[in-house]
Amino acid sequence: MSVKDRIDKILEENKVVLFMKGSPEAPMCGFSARASAILNELNTTFHSVDVLMDQEIREGIKEYGNWPTIPQLYVNKELLGGSDIMMEMFETGELKEVLE
Repeated sequence: MSVKDRIDKILEENKVVLFMKGSPEAPMCGFSARASAILNELNTTFHSVDVLMDQEIREGIKEYGNWPTIPQLYVNKELLGGSDIMMEMFETGELKEVLE
């Protein structure tokens, strides 16, 4: 299975997916920690993918969404962005609306 097919499958099976470094319980970078904290603050059920455990996904997700950095948040198979965009959307209330 190609990395694109693997990512498609993850996005198909989960409404909200956070590709991050580490896990929500043990994030391995500040941006991933902030991203998962925002989702937890909104009581969002989400699937996380630890890109540090899978080099193919780590590189593949950057190409998949044409987004160079991690974390990346997908909602309904659509890339919303990284932790900075998530923070802006959280502050304006837009993220809560998208997740509902």
